[in-house]
Amino acid sequence: MTENSHSMVPQGPKVWERVPKRNPNFTGRADLLTVLRKSINTVTAVVAQPQALQGLGGVGKTQLAIEYAWQYRAHYDLVWWISADQPVLVPSSLAAMGQVLGLPPATGAEQATQAVLRTLQSGVPYRSWLVIFDNAEEPDYIKDFIPRGPGHVLITSRNSRWSDHEPTIQVDVFRREESVEFLRKRLGGAVSEAGAALLAEKLGDLPLALEQAAALLARTLMPVDEYVSLLEEQTGRLLSLEKAPTYPQSMTAAWQLSVSQLEDRVPEAVELLRCCAFFGPEPIPRDVFRRGNRLVGPRLAPILSDAILLTNALSNLERYALVKVEPAARTLQVHRLNQALLRDETPEKDRGELRHEVHLLLAGSAPSDPDDETKWPSFEELAAHLEPSGLINCVEPNVRKFAIDLVRYLYVRGSYKQAEALLGEYIEKWTEQSGARHQDVLVAQIHLGNIKLALTLYPEAYEIDSRALEVMREVLGHEQPETLWAMNGYATSLRGRGDFLRARDVDAEVREGYERLYGENELRTLRARNNLALDYALTSEYGEAQQILQDAYLYMSGAEGSGRRLLLQTWTNLARAVRLNGRFHVGTDMAEESFRYGVAQLGEDHPATLLGAKELAISQRRTGRLGEALELMRDTYTRLRRLYGDVHADTMAAALGLSNALRAFGELDEAQAMVDRALEFYPQVFGEDHPFTQASRINLALLARLSGDAAKAREIDQNALKVLTERLGRDHDYTVTCGINLQNDLAALGEFDQARRLGEENYQRIQTHFTPDHYLSLVCAANLSLDLRATGAEDEAARLHEETMRRFDLIVGRDHPDTLAALAGERLNCDFDPPPI
Repeated sequence: MTENSHSMVPQGPKVWERVPKRNPNFTGRADLLTVLRKSINTVTAVVAQPQALQGLGGVGKTQLAIEYAWQYRAHYDLVWWISADQPVLVPSSLAAMGQVLGLPPATGAEQATQAVLRTLQSGVPYRSWLVIFDNAEEPDYIKDFIPRGPGHVLITSRNSRWSDHEPTIQVDVFRREESVEFLRKRLGGAVSEAGAALLAEKLGDLPLALEQAAALLARTLMPVDEYVSLLEEQTGRLLSLEKAPTYPQSMTAAWQLSVSQLEDRVPEAVELLRCCAFFGPEPIPRDVFRRGNRLVGPRLAPILSDAILLTNALSNLERYALVKVEPAARTLQVHRLNQALLRDETPEKDRGELRHEVHLLLAGSAPSDPDDETKWPSFEELAAHLEPSGLINCVEPNVRKFAIDLVRYLYVRGSYKQAEALLGEYIEKWTEQSGARHQDVLVAQIHLGNIKLALTLYPEAYEIDSRALEVMREVLGHEQPETLWAMNGYATSLRGRGDFLRARDVDAEVREGYERLYGENELRTLRARNNLALDYALTSEYGEAQQILQDAYLYMSGAEGSGRRLLLQTWTNLARAVRLNGRFHVGTDMAEESFRYGVAQLGEDHPATLLGAKELAISQRRTGRLGEALELMRDTYTRLRRLYGDVHADTMAAALGLSNALRAFGELDEAQAMVDRALEFYPQVFGEDHPFTQASRINLALLARLSGDAAKAREIDQNALKVLTERLGRDHDYTVTCGINLQNDLAALGEFDQARRLGEENYQRIQTHFTPDHYLSLVCAANLSLDLRATGAEDEAARLHEETMRRFDLIVGRDHPDTLAALAGERLNCDFDPPPI
């Protein structure tokens, strides 16, 4: 090639990922390529709408998309191919783009996916990009994953419903002249124009059938007349079998010829191929056949138990192009159309046996612990085969356990909606098969309750968990592992209802049960201890919570297999307990360490990391690092809102946290807008009289007073104090906090006698139920000294003020904003930051 010709070669994109090899025999379709290029440019000029290639299977939609990507690659900086026929895999395929986009690593697929979509839509670092979703059959399953921005999206599908969502281009079979051109190009001089026309007629001009026929003719050097004769003979037999109406008989005949040739030579290979037909169309991990070889039935056992026989079978399948093998990925794959043909030709009895063996293979090769993040890639590979294999119809206990483990994997990584949909299918099918009181049905219901809890749908979670737990106790007994696990979820739903003391009692029972069954430091026991610590924190017993969390944290930090997610949750909860116990600086240091761990191990958009970020921002504000706190809380709120939407407890808590940071920074108007946004949803999520709903109004009252309306603030605080006292008692943190602010409201209205009486009551309760050095004690004492002075008790006020300032200096530091404010004789206010449930 000359230097000049080199300069004519189009430059490839900077990122070229997963695009299949270019078909050297691609023929025709020039009009479709022109229409596609013109249309995708025109539409992009408006709103960057994707283009959908729609048509029946085998017409060449994928080949057209491949050719488009290759032919126009010089127009793009990034080209990314996504196999979309299994919607459960689309998020992780998108998430894999994060590295080349320069995004930090994240193991939570849903969070990583959102980060990729935002980056593509921003046009930085790549403005000219092309994302191709191949075989996206259901628009509803992937429409939320389609990036909108300066680049292009191309979709291939057989589903005509895409025309309801996006501009579509219809793809039909080849025109006859295109079929002839393709066969002549593919077979060269081995076929005449008349022979090519005859083949095209017999194969219905379907590109896939033409390719299969050409491959067979090229490999065997069979004359066209002989091929046509065999094809006609095979057609008669094939038409006697059940077949899908969308598959032309001529294509099934061409496929059967290849299978028949192999069956004569290596029958075990065809048996293995039939087995592969009952997996999904995504790559099948090679290790499935190794790890699951002892658990299969009589059809596959002789093959899988003989490593040499298995290797020979796989080699022949690849040689005959019946499977696609990827050595680097250690996978094999059968085209979906070929899978369908194999299933169609398999007698019904044999289908059931093969399906069951696939179910056993999948379950037998699955990792044992879905909470172990290192095993998530294995679960991801197997997830593609859950629904296509019909696994949810299997009643085998270990198969159902795998189905449940797969759901657990999905929601611990943050894919709640996918897990929720699968559980709905499980519960319906298993109830039909085994009855509503079967253990598997009950376990699935508890998992569904856990997802509702993660989505902070507390009333729904409570109904599911309480009903399932009642039946579990009847059917399984009180101290079975499944019952104890169900009690864990039930206790969380009680916290969601504001029943903190009942939740603590239930969690204490769970911890004791797990300790009897498994010991103090087994994973389930550690989770139970973490939950019990949450209960203690919610009942203002911060010292007890801190001790439980510290013991668990120290064990997990030195133990293998405890799980990064649980360690991060425990670490963050410990930092919060330390802060709530009044040790702001230590709590901030711990929160910073845990947050950095979460970013490094789980990614900055993982739900557990975001809760760690929220805790760090609160701690930074408590220690006077207002600028850092505001920046981090704003970012955390944005991420949580993007992940969950507005009506989620974590988003709402971050909104309150952001409002508090804005108020501390002097931005009262924006702080008011944020607290109003949060309080719009608190009654909806928690209920009107939930402690969180009422305590959140402490922040609303504080903003009212700072904005000059002390009367409104008093009214809000008085109402909140009444409900909080009824729900939690007068000695609870939230109630005391509300009382401190109400004291300030009264003083702002000039009612110093009432303020003093309330302040003395607050101070006595805090001294009794907290410690003299606790932050609430310091704030209350500083305010009380002002009310004592205002009511004429000068000497008592001076003594209390002097002692309080000494404690402020020792505990929070001389330069802390609250120390300086108290020293200047200003009133100190309290606010509320909702913890996670």
